[in-house]
Amino acid sequence: MAAEQGNEQEIGNLTLGGRIASVPPMPYPVPDPDQKWDLPNGFARVYYGEGSDGVERPVIMADGFNLGRSNLDWLYAGLDRDYPLITKLRQQGRTVILLGFEERTASILDNAEAAHAAILRTIAEQRDNTPLAVGGFSMGGLITRYALARLEMRRIDHRTGLYFSYDTPHRGGVIPIAIQAFAHFIPGQENPFAQQMNSPASRQMLWRHYNSADDSVRRDPMRDKFLEALSAVGDWPQRPRKIAVANGTGNGNGIDVPPGEMALKSTGLIAFPGSTFYTQAAGDGVTVAELKRLLPPASKTVKTNGLPELDGAPGGTLDSYQIIANALEEKGGRTDLRHPTVCFVPSVSAVAIRDIGNQDDLYVKIDGLDPAESELDEFLCSSTTTAHTQITAELCEWLLERLP
Repeated sequence: MAAEQGNEQEIGNLTLGGRIASVPPMPYPVPDPDQKWDLPNGFARVYYGEGSDGVERPVIMADGFNLGRSNLDWLYAGLDRDYPLITKLRQQGRTVILLGFEERTASILDNAEAAHAAILRTIAEQRDNTPLAVGGFSMGGLITRYALARLEMRRIDHRTGLYFSYDTPHRGGVIPIAIQAFAHFIPGQENPFAQQMNSPASRQMLWRHYNSADDSVRRDPMRDKFLEALSAVGDWPQRPRKIAVANGTGNGNGIDVPPGEMALKSTGLIAFPGSTFYTQAAGDGVTVAELKRLLPPASKTVKTNGLPELDGAPGGTLDSYQIIANALEEKGGRTDLRHPTVCFVPSVSAVAIRDIGNQDDLYVKIDGLDPAESELDEFLCSSTTTAHTQITAELCEWLLERLP
């Protein structure tokens, strides 16, 4: 039994994150940077454009959410392997500045200090007069959005002509309540998975957060404070043109994850045997998980009230239940996995239009709406559903055409 308990504890070593920098990339040649910058709460690597020996036509790109320190080698590889985004930028003579953070789960407001400093350092180093392009991937888009807006509020010239975000949860992100509850059900003190789910950045970004103290599901107070801080600086930067892309589609068709179905069950004799996860259905008193563990023995039913059908919504996806199933099987468990992939950043969130909380808005055909409904100046939804922060030719070429 002790070994079984140890297996259950070790399952907590998993984390959930976006595609570009959450797992080690396949071998990929990452060049040495031309400069390395130490910044408050973060750091940056600077790669000059081809034929240049200084900062010219700069593009600042901020890392996204995960546990721990940014790995900018992974980020470079993730941004250049499936589609050569960094290579194309540098071929255009643009300096690429990758912005990382000492702790990616820290408060968005704290990590905005790194973005603030990176923007001012770029201006100080820049040798030409091209307006900056500043943005980021997933959470990186929120960090740079706040940093630019705050610079304007303080009347500091950020010289930015374009703000961009790539599958950023402007209206909030979605991790199934069943998975959030499971993170805290894993035995052991503050396992990495629970730390990630309960971190400041997670609580600020998630549309709804599971409170492990009382099992409630709510908009976390830290999200309220973050939204208040964003409002205090005007919500968005006003000077740059604001654009965004979504990994989800805009045709209103959700992914193939029907509501109220079993997503995953642990069917073996060890590793949370009998634990069952269900896809999110609408309504009150909806069971999303039946959790069971061996040591210390415990069981819990997790329910939600008033949530829409989030898991199957149009949006950038995350292999959330696949990751859980892999962790269970690696520790000797057996699983019945029916729905490995669910929505993580709804399309309406990524392009800042309508709202997540309303079922009709969540599944609205964005392509049929007046684009002026969005808080952005221009946006593009993917023509097919793709993984959260997946770097695709369609989205990247659209971005490249709009750079200063």
